[in-house]
Amino acid sequence: MFLTLPTLLTWARIVAIPLIVGVFYLPLDTPVRNLTATVMFVLFALTDWADGWLARKLNQTSAFGAFLDPVADKFLVCASLLVLVHLTRVDVFVALVIIGREIAISALREWMAQIGALRSVAVHMLGKLKTTTQMVAIPFLLFDGVLFGLIDTRWWGTVLILIACVLTIWSMIYYLRKALPEIRARAR
Repeated sequence: MFLTLPTLLTWARIVAIPLIVGVFYLPLDTPVRNLTATVMFVLFALTDWADGWLARKLNQTSAFGAFLDPVADKFLVCASLLVLVHLTRVDVFVALVIIGREIAISALREWMAQIGALRSVAVHMLGKLKTTTQMVAIPFLLFDGVLFGLIDTRWWGTVLILIACVLTIWSMIYYLRKALPEIRARAR
């Protein structure tokens, strides 16, 4: 189903990308830009939870929605990381590791689906933990200030994105190891 409420929420994450990037080109004070981008990212990231919940609740799950949901997440995360690299809030190596893993695992899953072995690289808790860590780190880094007079979001965001980078590598190794028997079997 192309235009169900859950699918529209997923599309909203894709539409959000130029809006979040565009905020940094507006003639606003830096703290206003940071806050605006942070609020937008958090709201759109929450649609990831909402679209899945609504799809199940309204019985509107679809193959298209299942395809589009992770694509929207990856676009949102990758675009935000590129903005953060541009703003020198994330190291380019960290962004390359995270973005490279997303491309590699997406390609691996596509290949595994083609050979009928997608189940062996199904989403694992490690991948979910990586995603959650990224989704907390990115708004902290977008905000780039002191929250509630206590929390240095640049520091915490940097720590969390480094943890996400480690989890990214760890989860990639996990998925590749799960796929290794199929890879070996097909290489003969």
